[in-house]
This record gives sequence, structure tokens and C-alpha cells, in this order.
Amino acid sequence: MYIQYVGFDTAIGSRIYTFHVIDAPHEVRDFTVKVEAEAFRPDCLGPQDGPGISYARLVKELRGQTSESRAADCLSIGERDIKDYLKEHNPKKPQAKKKEGRVVPLAGRPED
Repeated sequence: MYIQYVGFDTAIGSRIYTFHVIDAPHEVRDFTVKVEAEAFRPDCLGPQDGPGISYARLVKELRGQTSESRAADCLSIGERDIKDYLKEHNPKKPQAKKKEGRVVPLAGRPED
């Protein structure tokens, strides 16, 4: 399976990302993934995250499809998708332990 990012369009209150999915020898399908504009804020997603989170959502949907239940052509990003994406792509760095400074005299050093 090959997933090609086509681009995005800006709609009122959202961005819509478009993908072509080529699953040879079957068919070529087009998918859109909608991300609400309010998700693009300093404490959440940056504009550069739009294609990545949309791709991740599409892959998740395609992996869950069966011959009886195909992936929907129009998807949207929810809060759970955002939390999962941010956790995976922006993990919190472990906090450094504070070291208490103490002076240890060097043995054998001549005094000034």
C-alpha cells in the first residue's frame, strides 16, 4: 500500500488534508482528514503538524479496515488523536536531578 500526501485546503474553521491511497492491484482511493483550526495553537499543534497527524489518523483507520468494513473516505481529528500524536512526537524530557555542589580539596596540590 502506498499513501501519497496531496496537500491541504483551508475551510472555515478547519484545514482539510487530502491523500491518495494506492493499494495495488485493487484501486486508488482518495481520503480527506479534517483538523479543526482551534487545534493549531501554541500549546497544541503547530501548522507543520497537520500533515503528520492526518497521515497517522489515516494509517490507523486503514489498519482497522476489513473487507466487510472499509475505512471511511472522510476522517476527522479528535482530542484523543491529538493527545496520542503529541505524546509520540513531543515526549516530555526527563527532569535532570539537581546536584548539590560541594568543594572537595585536591590531594597533593601545593598551597599558594
